[in-house]
Amino acid sequence: MSAPRKRVGVLISGRGSNLAALIEAAKNNDYPAEIALVLSNRPDAAGLTHAGEAGIATAVVDHKSFAGDREAFERALDASLREHDIEIVCLAGFMRLLTPWFVDTWAGRMINVHPALLPSFRGLDTHARAIEAGVKLHGATVHYVTSDMDAGPIIMQGAVPVLSTDDEKALAARVLGVEHQLYPQALALIASGRTRIEDGRVVVSEAAEAPAPLVWPA
Repeated sequence: MSAPRKRVGVLISGRGSNLAALIEAAKNNDYPAEIALVLSNRPDAAGLTHAGEAGIATAVVDHKSFAGDREAFERALDASLREHDIEIVCLAGFMRLLTPWFVDTWAGRMINVHPALLPSFRGLDTHARAIEAGVKLHGATVHYVTSDMDAGPIIMQGAVPVLSTDDEKALAARVLGVEHQLYPQALALIASGRTRIEDGRVVVSEAAEAPAPLVWPA
């Protein structure tokens, strides 16, 4: 008998294009995780509609209802996740900075996808900054979430070439394609118990499948 699939909660603030990629991957019965909850801080987030159409439970914890009390907001998030027996949290365009309390509560069980090859270009406007810096490779990183923004242990990365003809929009579109492939693969590694953190680095079990190619086609 196969092991039960891990229950995953996805936190969103908007359209959730990476959410769609995770939902699609989880349709495969052999995938080791199920998307059990989509939770948003914005009632009008388009990703809630997509999740509902896929038959996934949704919930809203509107940050505006907490008068700037970030920890109270996050305790409500945590309560919703626990109500749905969530085991792993995925951030997918969740546009709120998380407090150390929430990060510590879900330490080792919360991951994020960032549109850059960390540790380069932490924060916002990654594509414009990559072009301005003249780098030849850019891409995406899936990492564990820590209190230090975009600095948690790296799980997987994927890269695309930066072309001389690229503007921010063109580069962003190619990197988003990488994200959509990378995030489900990284979640599968974690949900199947094939990763561990040693000395601040992610070690993948030798039994794991080979990771995706480093460089995607242009």
